[in-house]
Amino acid sequence: MTNYLDNASCYLISTVVKRSGVKADLIRAWERRYKAVTPTRTDGGHRVYNDQDIARLKLLNQATSEGHSIGQIAQLSIDELQKLMKIEQQSAYFPATSNRAAVPDKANPDLAEAYIEKCYTAMMVFDARAIESHFENAVVELGAQAFMENLLTPLLARMGEDWKAGNLRPSHEHMTTSVIRSMVYILRSNYTPADNAPRLVISTPIGQQHELGALIAALIAEFKGWHITYLGPDLPAEEIAFAVKSSNANAVALSITLTTEDHIIPKEIRRLKKLIGREVALIVGGSAAEDYKAVLDEVGALRSDSCDEFKQMLDELTAQFQASASLKNLTKVTG
Repeated sequence: MTNYLDNASCYLISTVVKRSGVKADLIRAWERRYKAVTPTRTDGGHRVYNDQDIARLKLLNQATSEGHSIGQIAQLSIDELQKLMKIEQQSAYFPATSNRAAVPDKANPDLAEAYIEKCYTAMMVFDARAIESHFENAVVELGAQAFMENLLTPLLARMGEDWKAGNLRPSHEHMTTSVIRSMVYILRSNYTPADNAPRLVISTPIGQQHELGALIAALIAEFKGWHITYLGPDLPAEEIAFAVKSSNANAVALSITLTTEDHIIPKEIRRLKKLIGREVALIVGGSAAEDYKAVLDEVGALRSDSCDEFKQMLDELTAQFQASASLKNLTKVTG
């Protein structure tokens, strides 16, 4: 294991992010909720960290990436974290003797359902802080993947149903979206995707204001190791295509949650596919995607009806892109 030196060096959070590999929002969340680090403050109120803090954050980052719950390990000393990671490395060769900390129960539907009810109750009374607290607790107890699939996705589905029934106001959705957007940012992978990882642009077509499905898609793709360019909602085909060209994206994912009586969405889908070309995959999901099946089939778009289906599509596209890249490299060498 690496030996960490304790010295009087002090760093602002921007430097800590670069040296530890942990995003600023996640550092603050770990500090606020679990006291994982306790930085001092400058006279101006800025957090100041030392080498010990950076060492702890590096080890906590490694441990949580291996499946350990931050709530269970946040108070461990650096020596204890080093021993934990040493055991983790040994367990890769001797998995039966691993002393790994308990991984959150990812198959507890009752727990997820209880959190859904708590979040929904808080949403109806506009208690954003309570929603954020429920989300943070659920991530610890369920794990990030199960939080997304067993809590967040069903919660969004329920919100969609109540929206159509007229039981939710725009203000409910806007408030909840802001909380989810912050949570998604915190949950995004702390590791930079590989330079050759596939790239995905995510948005909603013009007139589609609801972005929660797009946010979930961004999180799933992040877990799969893709480079993500998230554009937000309600963009015309030309703007989405410009982002695709500028980021050299391999695919575009659109979320469509509202069926409209006009022909704008079909026109936008045709226009987008023409602009991005055949080489860029177009994936369309959302509760209203089925209503546009004809035009999606026409342009050769992939339609995703669930999180599992979207993950499978990403895996298949990754394999295709890797095979194509290998073929191109081979052609260059033999050429």
